[in-house]
This record gives sequence, C-alpha cells and structure tokens, in this order.
Amino acid sequence: MRLEKCWFCSSTVYPGHGIQFVRNDAKIFRFCRSKCHKNFKMKRNPRKVKWTKAYRRLRGKDMTQDSTFEFERKRNRPERYDRNLTENTLKAIKKIDKVRIIREERHHEKRMKGKKAKENREAVKELEQSISLVKAPTALQQDPSLTLPIKVKVLQQQPEKTVAMMEE
Repeated sequence: MRLEKCWFCSSTVYPGHGIQFVRNDAKIFRFCRSKCHKNFKMKRNPRKVKWTKAYRRLRGKDMTQDSTFEFERKRNRPERYDRNLTENTLKAIKKIDKVRIIREERHHEKRMKGKKAKENREAVKELEQSISLVKAPTALQQDPSLTLPIKVKVLQQQPEKTVAMMEE
C-alpha cells in the first residue's frame, strides 16, 4: 500500500482517495480533495495559500529541517521481505514518531514563548487607557480600593481658569 502526498497541500492521499491529474508531459499531480484540485486549476501558488504546509513552512510555523523528515522520503527501490527487518522498522517508526512529536511541541513552545507576556502588557495598557469606561472617575476618587494595583491616571475636571483661557 503506497501513501502519496497531495501536490497542493502536502497531506497524505490514501489509496482509492483523491484525484489524479496527468499533464501532457506525463507529470502526475495527486490531490487529496477537490479543494486542492480546484486551487491547482486556478493556478494558485501553495506558498501563498494560508492553509497549506508550504505556507506554514515558509512562514516558520512548522518545522522545516529535522532529521526525522529523512524517514518520510519516498524510496522506489524494492526490498526483499524479511520478517526481522519489518519488525525492527515498525519499532523504529514508533520511536521516530515520538521524537517528532516532542520536537514539534518544543518548536511550538519556542514560537509562543513571548506571546503570553505580550498579551498581558496589551491588556494592562488597554485597562489603563479606558478605566473610566469601567468605573466613573468620581467613584475612583472617592474609593481608592476600586483602582487597579497599577498606577492609573484619572482625568480630573479642569479648573475654570484654564477653560476660560481656552475659550478666548
């Protein structure tokens, strides 16, 4: 049983599934679903379509270089069946999958490393800027326990002198 890769999105195409397109120069294109086939016919570039593997790899969202990818490569050389070799290969595949999963998780954690701190900074900044929408400024002045633990600037009423100067 041979598992092919979709030409457009790089997902697995199982036997009996998908669409196969053969160009005039005998180049074979395999697609996992009609969505990929239609995008190919519209001459879209997989590197510019956000849901494809090519896009994710190009933008650094998926791992691109790893030794575990070496085992996924297609080999056309026939091998003589050997029960021990098959057994060892299946064991190795399981180990390689575990290693790949661990490395992908590490890659994801490294990508998301500063995101939580950034979100917290943005939330604090937004609260500082619009605390008056949450509580009235007079209520904040009367009861200091309503304020955030962070220094919040509360806009006060301008004295009459400055208002008169602005009118002139």
